Amino acid sequence: MAVPTTALAAGMLWFFRDPEREITQGRVISPADGVVQSIMPWKDGRTRVAIFMSPLNVHVNRAPLAGTVTSVEHIPGGFVPAFNKESENNERVVWHFDTELGDIEMVQIAGAVARRIVPYVPQGTKVEQGERIGLIRFGSRVDIYLPEGVEVAVEVGQATTAGVTRIDRD
Repeated sequence: MAVPTTALAAGMLWFFRDPEREITQGRVISPADGVVQSIMPWKDGRTRVAIFMSPLNVHVNRAPLAGTVTSVEHIPGGFVPAFNKESENNERVVWHFDTELGDIEMVQIAGAVARRIVPYVPQGTKVEQGERIGLIRFGSRVDIYLPEGVEVAVEVGQATTAGVTRIDRD
């Protein structure tokens, strides 16, 4: 009985790990550990970079740029797997940051197992690039919308590390 309980406790501690990171210098850095699932142009000229986070990734998310959090909006929804196209209707938290590049939108999307998104900072908070801003429990996805004119430096299938991988190119 002690072995399964110890294994479960160790697994939970490992899952909720939050390692220190040396934050990369750059305009836009990855908000999440994971793999780039898609890069899509949006109708308004922005580009969406979707990062899938498996249960093996660190699930603490970080600010992609320095700025002020202008809104943190929780939107109820379903819980289909985060890699599925229907995950657009999942439970999510939509963030907006006022940054040197203008308004940056980031969306934390809960997956089939992830039933809870925990924002760490409220609206009105000034954040530094790479600062911890929230957590998604278990597998999920984080989308970041880059403004028109910002060239993407990552590719579909590329692994990302929150606070370390640069998302844009000069």
